[in-house]
Amino acid sequence: MSRAPSPTAAALLGYAATRLLGLAALAIAAAATGKDGMHRLMGRWDAVWYTRIAEHGYGYQVTLPNGAVHADLAFFPLFPALERALSTVLPVDAATAGLLVSWAASLAAAWGIYAVGAHVAGPRTGVVLAVLWGAYPTAFVQSMAYTETLFTALAAWSVLAVLRDRWILAGALAVLAGLTRPTAAALIAAIGITAIVTVVRERKLRARVAAGTLLAPLGWLGYVVYVGVRQDSATAYFEVQSAWGNSIDGGLALARFIAGLPWPAALGLCLALGLLGWLLFLCVRQRQPLPLLVYTIAVVVISLVGAAYFGSRPRLMMPAFGLLLPPAAALARLRTRNAVPVLGALALASAVYGAFTLLGAGPP
Repeated sequence: MSRAPSPTAAALLGYAATRLLGLAALAIAAAATGKDGMHRLMGRWDAVWYTRIAEHGYGYQVTLPNGAVHADLAFFPLFPALERALSTVLPVDAATAGLLVSWAASLAAAWGIYAVGAHVAGPRTGVVLAVLWGAYPTAFVQSMAYTETLFTALAAWSVLAVLRDRWILAGALAVLAGLTRPTAAALIAAIGITAIVTVVRERKLRARVAAGTLLAPLGWLGYVVYVGVRQDSATAYFEVQSAWGNSIDGGLALARFIAGLPWPAALGLCLALGLLGWLLFLCVRQRQPLPLLVYTIAVVVISLVGAAYFGSRPRLMMPAFGLLLPPAAALARLRTRNAVPVLGALALASAVYGAFTLLGAGPP
C-alpha cells in the first residue's frame, strides 16, 4: 500500500501543480498566437534590468521622451547577484539563470508559506495556503525572472523564525530580504514591533531579541547608503525611486486613478478594495500572530500608498500571503473531495489569466 505524502510534500506538489498549469496554459496560448512565451518570462520588463545588472553591474539609465530618467539603481542587488553567480557556475546565460533562481525560490517560498500556515492553523491549512498562493491572480509573476518569489521566501522563513523565537535567524533573513526588494520595510517593521511587544510582555530585553531586531534593517539601509554614496547625495535612493514613479503619496495616485475611471470600472475597483479590507479584517479576527499580521498589513499599505502604476499593485501585494490564511482555513475545513475542485478551478483561472496577461501588455 502506498503511503500518503507528508503535508510538506503535499504543499510543494500542490504548489508546483498550480505553476505547471500556468506554464502549460502559457505554452498553449503562445503556440496558438505564434508568440514566444519563454521570452515573456525572462526577457521583458524588469527581468531585462536584472539581467543587465548581472552582466554589467550598475550604471545604466534611460531617459524617457518626457525627460524622466530611469536608472538601474532602483533595482536591489541580491537577485542579479544570484543570476551572475549561477551563470558563472552553470552553462547558462544570466537571463536563464534568473528564471532558475526565481523557480527555485518559488518552491522555497511555498515551503515557508506552508510552514507558517501549519504553525498558525495546522498542517492541512498550511497545505491549502501554499496552493492558494500558487493560484493567486497574478501568480504568473512567480514563474518570471522577477524578485517576488525570492523576497516572499525570505520573508516567510523570517516570520516563521520570529514565531519560533529564533530572532537572529529572523534578522539575518530580513537582511537578505532588504537586499531584494524595498518591501522589506514591512518585514523590518514586523520584527521591530514584535520585539517591542515581547520586551514589554517579558519585562526584559534578551540579547538575541536585540541582536535580531538591530540586524533586520541592515540590508535595506545598506543599499540605500550605497546608492547615496555612489550618487553623492543622501537622498539619492529616494530620488531614483521617485523618477520611476515609486514615491509615497499617501494613496493620492490611487484615488486619482479611481476618480478618472468610468463609473462601472470605478465601482468594481472600489468593491475589490472593499474585499481587500474585508480580508484584512478577517486576518485580525483570526488572531494571526503579531509578526505575520504586521507584515501582512504593512505590505498591503506600502502597495497602496505609493504613486506607482495601478496595474502593478496586485503584484506588489502578492508577498502578503497572510491575506490568504482566512480563506485557506475555511477551505481546509472542507472534505478533500470538495476542496480540491475549488483549488483546481482557482488555479485554472489564474493560469488562463496569466497566459492572457503575459502575451498581452504584460506586467509593468
